[in-house]
Amino acid sequence: MRAKFSYALMGALVVLAVPSAEAKSESAGKAMERAIAAPHRGPANRLRDQYRHPAQTLAFFGVKPGHNVVELWPGAGWYTEILAPYLAERGDLTVATPLERTEGTRKLLSSDASLYGRVKLATFPMKEGGTAVAPGSMDVVLTFRNVHNWRFGGKDSAQEAFNQIYAMLKPGGVLGVVEHRLPEEMDSALEEKSGYMKRSTIVAFATKAGFKLKAESQINANLKDTHDWPNGVWTLPPVYRLGDVDREKYAAIGESDRMTLKFVKPKR
Repeated sequence: MRAKFSYALMGALVVLAVPSAEAKSESAGKAMERAIAAPHRGPANRLRDQYRHPAQTLAFFGVKPGHNVVELWPGAGWYTEILAPYLAERGDLTVATPLERTEGTRKLLSSDASLYGRVKLATFPMKEGGTAVAPGSMDVVLTFRNVHNWRFGGKDSAQEAFNQIYAMLKPGGVLGVVEHRLPEEMDSALEEKSGYMKRSTIVAFATKAGFKLKAESQINANLKDTHDWPNGVWTLPPVYRLGDVDREKYAAIGESDRMTLKFVKPKR
């Protein structure tokens, strides 16, 4: 009887000593909630949460504490201000920006050492004189509404961009893409001027680079967006390129309809 009791007690101790996957997930979720609710985020950025769904989007891409993450072309740092504290204790965040925009990004990172002090700065696309992301070093690469910039105005640097992203990632690493969605039945020429991209176009670039489409989500979809605005996607908030013309109409529509695509670099 004593031996049976000892074995049972040992089993209970083992169960207590090993955190469940659910507990780990809850811990990551709470860390994300804290980062999103942190006081450094201003009211204007918080207002956009309803359109950008940061917690759901980053969870869909599988971003976790302890990951090495690259955010491409962070702009004013909307996602950076969430990712930086989320990855501060475990993991690393690198923001990668065009060489000619480095100083603007450096200014953002130097604006708050307590928030951005551990964030690294790299060059994307990589050019001579820039700082490269080490090949095969990243768990996740994220790009939010940037692919159209690589395809915009008749220039097509998109394929080279996807090739460079592929090189950054470890085998099994994830590329998360959020982009303004152009319906497949609409004219592909709109990709060069509207800011919208077709899903098939992005999948083709990623596939040619070597990625596999793992999953996709409608987290950031907007059925009110008809994709045919006079000044492209910038007609809608937050840009409101038409100024006060029909502003209430566009405010009621909200931000653009977006696809959310998760690609994986195959394990060799």
